[in-house]
Amino acid sequence: MSVNRASPTSHSYFAQGLRLHYLDWGNPEAPPLLLVHGNRDHCHNWDWVAQELRDDYHILAPDFRGHGDSERILGGNYNHTGYLYDLAQLIHQQNLAPLKVIAHSLGGSVALRYAGAYPENIEKMIVIEGTGGPGWMYQEVPVHERIRNWVDSTRAGAGRSPRRYGSLEDAFERMQAENKHLSESQARHLTAHGSNQNEDGSYSWKFDNQTHVMAPFDLTLDQTQTLWSRITAPLLLISGSESQFGQHQKEDITRYFPDARSLVFENAGHWVQHDQLDRFVSEARLFLKDA
Repeated sequence: MSVNRASPTSHSYFAQGLRLHYLDWGNPEAPPLLLVHGNRDHCHNWDWVAQELRDDYHILAPDFRGHGDSERILGGNYNHTGYLYDLAQLIHQQNLAPLKVIAHSLGGSVALRYAGAYPENIEKMIVIEGTGGPGWMYQEVPVHERIRNWVDSTRAGAGRSPRRYGSLEDAFERMQAENKHLSESQARHLTAHGSNQNEDGSYSWKFDNQTHVMAPFDLTLDQTQTLWSRITAPLLLISGSESQFGQHQKEDITRYFPDARSLVFENAGHWVQHDQLDRFVSEARLFLKDA
């Protein structure tokens, strides 16, 4: 599969005054399919998947606030609620509901919350390693510790400059080292779309450094699972056998959803859609098709 056939168009929309970016892969007469990226990723993470499904669906892939080509929040303070609003606005403004969704990691967590709040808007959803959350959701971390950790992390982040790479080749090598399953062409593609050249000629990743800091307050695990229980659409929960994602989840997570099944991909890490592209597309096409 090659990204050379890619021809999406770039568009902007607004959420809480922020100009946000998304890709539209055309075919507007087809059923809508939203592709939602994970933390510190960007919409071009889906280019290979979109290539294979674009003839069957009207595919849109947004950049969350602080990611890709979307605007950053002045002062940081990124949280799931803000990201959820980004999704809600795109779905509302483009009149996409009811729709199908494929979402990864942070994007999966956000998309599941949206589906719990608006179950009538979701037809089917595939979530890749997106039923997790910050560590304190699974541990009894006292509130004062959460606050102190957030303050310390935010202060440290404010004093840390974005990492600079002397060349695009250096950034590519870092990308390839992060995921051993990526082919050279995949790593180069993600690097080119995920980085900006600085004024001094060096390169830095597009995501806002403040996205490293997790909000100290969020929905509790019980509240999150209550939202999950409201999702009426069929769900396919996917994980990679080589990922550390499951370290907090020792139980069968499907029991919290009315209609869900899980699938583990062998020889895949956290980015299953990259590591096992052919099989992922095959499973996605089979699951998403209308009965």
